[in-house]
Amino acid sequence: MPHIEQLASHVADLIAAGEVVERPASVVKELVENAIDAGASAVVVEIQRGGMSLIRVTDNGCGIAPGELPTAFLRHATSKLRSAEDLGKIGTLGFRGEALAAISAVSRVDIVTRQKGAGCGAALHLEGGVPGQVGEAGAPEGTTIAVRDLFYNTPARLKFMRKDSAETAAVAGLMQHLALSHPDVSFKFIKDGTESLHTPGDGKLESAVYAALGRDFARGLVSVEGRGGDIAVSGFVTAPLLGRGSRSMQAFFVNGRFIKSQLLTAALEEGYRNQIMKGKFPGCVLSVTLPVTAVDVNVHPAKTQVKFAREREVFDAVYHTVLDCLDARGAPVAAPKPAERVVNPRQDFFRSMDAKTFREQGAKNAEKAAEKPPVRPAAPARPAWNTEWKSAAKVADSQTERSGYQAFRPLEKPAGTAFGKPPASVTERREAAPVRETPVKAEAPAEKETPVKPEVAKRPFVPAIPAEQQGLDLPGQTTIEPPKEAPWRIAGEVLHTYIICESEDGCVWLIDKHAAHERINFDRLKAAKTPPMRQTLLQPVAAELTKEDGALLLENLSLLEQFGFACEDFGDGAVLVREVPADIDAGDTVSTLEEFAENLRSGKSLEEKRENLLHTMACKAAIKGGWTSDLSELKVLVEKVQSGEVRYCPHGRPVAVKLTKYELEKMFKRA
Repeated sequence: MPHIEQLASHVADLIAAGEVVERPASVVKELVENAIDAGASAVVVEIQRGGMSLIRVTDNGCGIAPGELPTAFLRHATSKLRSAEDLGKIGTLGFRGEALAAISAVSRVDIVTRQKGAGCGAALHLEGGVPGQVGEAGAPEGTTIAVRDLFYNTPARLKFMRKDSAETAAVAGLMQHLALSHPDVSFKFIKDGTESLHTPGDGKLESAVYAALGRDFARGLVSVEGRGGDIAVSGFVTAPLLGRGSRSMQAFFVNGRFIKSQLLTAALEEGYRNQIMKGKFPGCVLSVTLPVTAVDVNVHPAKTQVKFAREREVFDAVYHTVLDCLDARGAPVAAPKPAERVVNPRQDFFRSMDAKTFREQGAKNAEKAAEKPPVRPAAPARPAWNTEWKSAAKVADSQTERSGYQAFRPLEKPAGTAFGKPPASVTERREAAPVRETPVKAEAPAEKETPVKPEVAKRPFVPAIPAEQQGLDLPGQTTIEPPKEAPWRIAGEVLHTYIICESEDGCVWLIDKHAAHERINFDRLKAAKTPPMRQTLLQPVAAELTKEDGALLLENLSLLEQFGFACEDFGDGAVLVREVPADIDAGDTVSTLEEFAENLRSGKSLEEKRENLLHTMACKAAIKGGWTSDLSELKVLVEKVQSGEVRYCPHGRPVAVKLTKYELEKMFKRA
C-alpha cells in the first residue's frame, strides 16, 4: 500500500486553482467581484484572444496597501472575514481568499495599485504563484491587475480550452450579468481592442438592461416589484406574447450576486402558467433581496448556486410578484364616458349620440319623408336641332346603303356652323328629299338540292390489343387496382389535438397528431441524404441572442448549413439569417436558433448534437396542437400509427393510447 504524504504547496495550489479557475471567464469573475467589493464605481475589463493571452481589470476602488500586496496572493488571505460567525452573514461577493492565489498559480500576474490619498502606488509581479519584490509605481487611485498566459504551466488544463471566440463569448456573457447585478457601477468591456459593452452606471436597472441586453429585449419588458415579509423582489420580466425559445434570457440575482437557481426558475414560470404559449419561456432580470443570514452562498466553488433557509417563502415571493404584475397588466381599461356627459365644443359640426337616440332620430326622419313625397325635377327639354341632326344622319346612312357602300366614319360638323344651331343645308335636304320605303315582295325560298356524298368503303375494326393477349400484363403497363378499405375509421377529433380512431377489432385509439407528425418529420430528416429544401427570406432576420448563444451558433455554421440555415455574423453576438428550411415558418427563426444553441450546449458528441438539432427541426415543422387540420392530413397520420411505423415521438413520449372495448364497458359499469 502506498504511503500517505502531504502534497507539496505548489501542487496543492494547482489543485485549488483547478476548482476556482475553470476558464478565462472565471478569472474575470473573481477579479471584477473583488473590484466591486473594493467600492469601485467604474470597472474596465480588457481581454485578448478570449482571455488566454491577456486579461486586464482596472477599477477605481480603495486600492491595496503596498505592505499587504504579497499577503493578498496567499491562500485564505482575505479582508472580508474575521471570525467563524461571519460565515453565517456574508454580504460581499468574495470572501474565501482563494481567488488571487489560484489565479497567480496558473498564470503570470502584474498588479499596480494606489490607495486613495496616497502619494505613490505600488507594483508587484508574480509568475506561477511565486511573488517578486514590491516596488513603487505611478498609478491612479484604484487597482489594475493584468493576467497573462493563462494555464501556461498546466498543459493538461490548456488542451481543454475552447476556441477563442467561445471563450470571448463566455466573458461577454459574464460581463452582462455583472452589469445587470450592479447598475450603479459603470462597466466597460473591451475585446481585442474593440469596445463591446459600456453601461452608464447611473443606478437605473433599465439603463443597464438596455446597454447589456439590447434595445429589442428592453422594449418588451414589464416592470415588477413586490415584497413578502423580509423578502423583496424587483426587476423586469418579458410580456407573455414575447416568450423566448429557451431559458437563456433569464437572469436572477440574490443580494447582488448572479446565481443559477431551479427554484427561482420554477417560481417565475409558474407565474406565467396559462398566459404564455407552450414551448416558450419567459425572460427576466429579477433581483431578490433578503437578509444575509437567510441565504448560504458557500455551497459552490464558483458561488453561482446558493441555498435558501426558507425556500417556500422565496418561491411565493417571486411567484406572487410576477403573477400580480401580469394580472395588473391585463386589467380592463376604464369605460368611456356616457354620450350625454361628453362636452361638444362644436355643436354645428360634431354630434354625439348613442344607438337608441340614433334609431329614434332615423325613425322621425322617415316619418317626415313619408308625409311629404319627394318632387322629382323635370327633365330638361332637348333642343330641336338635336333630333333634326340625328334624322339627317339616318338619311345619309340610308343613301349610303342604297349606293352599295358602308361608311364607318364619325359624322363631322359642317364647316361654318356652330353647335347649338342646326345647319340649314341638312334641313333643306331633308325636306326636299323625303325617304320613301320600297315594299319588298315576299318570295318562297327556293329548294336547294342536297349534294350526294361519295360512298366511303367500310374498314374492319381491329382492336388495339389482340384477343389472345387480352387480360395479360404487358411490359411497361401496370394494372390499377381499387384501394383497399382501411381496417380503421376516423371517428373525429377533439380539442383540435387528439384524433379519435376506431379499429376493426373494436378498439378505440387516441392519437396525438403533433407527436405523430413530429416523429414522421424526424424519421424523414434523419433518413435524408441531402440537406432540406431552403427558402430565402425576403428580409433577413437579425437574431438577437445572448453572447454565448451567438458565439456557439457561429462556431457551428457548417452544421447549421446541413439543416438548411444560411447564417452569418452580424456583430455583437447577433446572427443574421438569410435562408431557413422550407418546413419552418419564418416567424419561428429566432426561437429555433435559441433551441439550437441550447442543444449544442448540452450535446457531447457530434452525432448527439445532430440528433438534438433534428428534434428541434421536426418539432418546429410539425402540426401544432390546437390547429385545425384537414381530414386528409389526419388520415395520413392515422395510417402511420395504425401500421406500426410511428409509436413514439422523438422525445420518447407515446403517440397513441389504446382503449379496448372491455375497458370502455368497464368504465360505464357494463362489464
